[in-house]
Amino acid sequence: MTDALLVDRSEAVVTLTLNRPAAMNALDVDLKEALRDTLAALETDRSCRAIVLAGAGRGFCVGQDLREHADQLQSGRTELDTVRVHYNPIAQRLAGMPKPVVAAVGGMAAGAGASLALLADFRIGGPSTKFLMAFANVGLAGDTGVSWSLPRIVGHARALELLLLAEPVDAAKADRYGLLSRLVEADDQVLPAAQELAARLAAGPTVAYGAIKRELSVGDAGTLSDALAAEAQAQAICGGTDDHQAAVASFLAKQKPVYQGR
Repeated sequence: MTDALLVDRSEAVVTLTLNRPAAMNALDVDLKEALRDTLAALETDRSCRAIVLAGAGRGFCVGQDLREHADQLQSGRTELDTVRVHYNPIAQRLAGMPKPVVAAVGGMAAGAGASLALLADFRIGGPSTKFLMAFANVGLAGDTGVSWSLPRIVGHARALELLLLAEPVDAAKADRYGLLSRLVEADDQVLPAAQELAARLAAGPTVAYGAIKRELSVGDAGTLSDALAAEAQAQAICGGTDDHQAAVASFLAKQKPVYQGR
């Protein structure tokens, strides 16, 4: 694996660290391909039961590497095929990941970096955390799923405001807007808090967690009938798991269940 993406395993939690601190973890081709391919591998890795997404250094991720992008523009490549080749698959993997994803948003999350954070199930931030929907500042529309994730978190009107005005949102406002799941008191607590939450989730009924995520994706976009059908399918799957049977037995025995993720 490239040094641009660090992969650390602690029991059932995998921490993925965007590792270009000198560039505020800007996304070049090497990092995008590593993230895309690693997420694809983790999707079916049963030893991984929760994922933490973090950035090295003083920022989470400032989005597309504009120096690399400028070189491509000078060479005549203006079609932005990286959206189709890199950003769309990454967004699909994060949104559809059948296990919890926690973003440790330390420092700035801008452009596609903000989009990555918004696709996580939980976002932990600190005093220095900032979000910037920077796309319009360089004459672009949103990408990496932000047109899907942002209005689901903050509502249509506020999503339009954040994308059109493209102004930084500080930690306190991000917390009020719901961009953060939790705001910790110090920046050095962001990653430990994210990993602690991921460990808690990894010890839970991860098959059920994946089913809940799929239910919500259907319920957000579909009709009541669609939601009911998705719930019936989810319960048929979850009802046959060892985790469900163990949880029921533990409840009857007045014991705390131990989940195996199967």
